[in-house]
Amino acid sequence: MMLALSPGAVFAQSGGDQRAQDQKQVPPVAADATKDNQRKVDEFAEAAQAINGPAGNPECVWLGRRVVNLMWRDDLDTAFRHLDLYDRFGCPGGHVQAAFRCLVRFGGQIDNKVAETLNSRIQACWINPNAQPQPGSTPAAQPPAAASQPAPASQPPAK
Repeated sequence: MMLALSPGAVFAQSGGDQRAQDQKQVPPVAADATKDNQRKVDEFAEAAQAINGPAGNPECVWLGRRVVNLMWRDDLDTAFRHLDLYDRFGCPGGHVQAAFRCLVRFGGQIDNKVAETLNSRIQACWINPNAQPQPGSTPAAQPPAAASQPAPASQPPAK
């Protein structure tokens, strides 16, 4: 009977050591969340430094960028609900309009399949709503790669 309890006691002790080791390691998800939180803090600080007035306040930046994002994705009902909150915080509605106008100007450079392209462009337009795209920098202005290459010559059938 004593032998039957011994392995259990040894297992329980080694399990405790394993838990202590697991707690020391930071899971990758937590590390990604920490980086994401730091990026958000940096974006709010950047907006506060670049924008004078309430449009640079963190609550205005957060809500305003969400409104612009939702408008871009044609979720107007949700955008208007967020806009109501934006107004309640005393944030300037003209800044949302200017940022959305900027976003539309850069529309050809936004890849809808890559969320970070849209988010970074919204942040840039929020910081500087008067930004203009560089001439010829839109994908629509550049010729497609397939159209600029000559068609392959046809080869006679093998005999």
